[in-house]
Amino acid sequence: MNTIEHIRATRDISREELEMLLATDDTALVDHLRLAAREVADGVYGKKIFMRGLIEISSHCKNDCLYCGLRRSNTTAVRYRLTDEQIMDCCATGYRLGFRTFVMQGGEDGWFDDRRMCRIVEDVRRLYPDCAITLSLGERSRESYQALFNAGANRYLLRHETASAEHYARLHPSEMSWQHRIDCLYALKEIGYQVGCGFMVGSPYQTVDTLYEDLQFIRRFEPQMVGIGPFIAASDTPFADRPNGKVATTLRLLAIIRLLQPRVLLPATTALGTLHPQGRELGIQYGANVVMPNLSPREHRKDYAIYDNKICTGEESAECRACTEQRLHRIGYETVVDRGDFRAEPTAE
Repeated sequence: MNTIEHIRATRDISREELEMLLATDDTALVDHLRLAAREVADGVYGKKIFMRGLIEISSHCKNDCLYCGLRRSNTTAVRYRLTDEQIMDCCATGYRLGFRTFVMQGGEDGWFDDRRMCRIVEDVRRLYPDCAITLSLGERSRESYQALFNAGANRYLLRHETASAEHYARLHPSEMSWQHRIDCLYALKEIGYQVGCGFMVGSPYQTVDTLYEDLQFIRRFEPQMVGIGPFIAASDTPFADRPNGKVATTLRLLAIIRLLQPRVLLPATTALGTLHPQGRELGIQYGANVVMPNLSPREHRKDYAIYDNKICTGEESAECRACTEQRLHRIGYETVVDRGDFRAEPTAE
């Protein structure tokens, strides 16, 4: 049994296998990896790609992560907060365009406390009962996560960033805790959310060892979603001069994650599209099955600058959706009007 079929059969990977797959120049081997990942994804989800409507609700953040353009020390960042009305308008537009999942994402902004966020979630749930509500608002208390779940949120995205506590400490200020991040992920899972974790590919100080730890964490945690994308340097941050992550490495890791977790919901990220003109299409071809066009008000999209040169900041929501749909159709995939829930392993009768 060759390496890729062994990974597929065992849903595990050794450090040596990972290093080999990331370093190889064997195009036939890489093609085999890509085709195996796509076959696995198609076996679970078919040729269907789930679209999520992304709403970036705030560019304020209390944290000072060394890689992020929204870090509190970045005095050049443009700060904004969407009003309740703007958020609801984004949802109304998205619903008309066929979106059945809304992803509300923002920095860790105390303005969006439990009272305000629960009210927003309740309003979206009341008006769009057939839609999934995904939140990506960083670390909050278990009580906050529970309140938001009770209000109607279904999913929560919280990248673990790295499964190495030592690596985490080199990417974040001392007041942030790797253990607290992990505790948040487990709390979300225990409450009943569909949970997404993930990491940046090519972040400063990342090694094959830390990537191996990431993959083993994903295997243990068994998330319903995994979000990975290449690190892209952000101006006016301590890592502004660091090289961006590699598209090729990101694609291989997407394929590996698909083999390790066949049923996972796996986005082809905007960061991939930022570094390569066909980045999102390539992500789909390497096993991804989710894309997230932007529903945010056009006047604020460029202000949610977590990294430099982010694409799709000037399009209307309808243009963004139509463009994405056309791109995927050209490579043989269709977008579906569907919540796109995680499909669990069938249970034996």
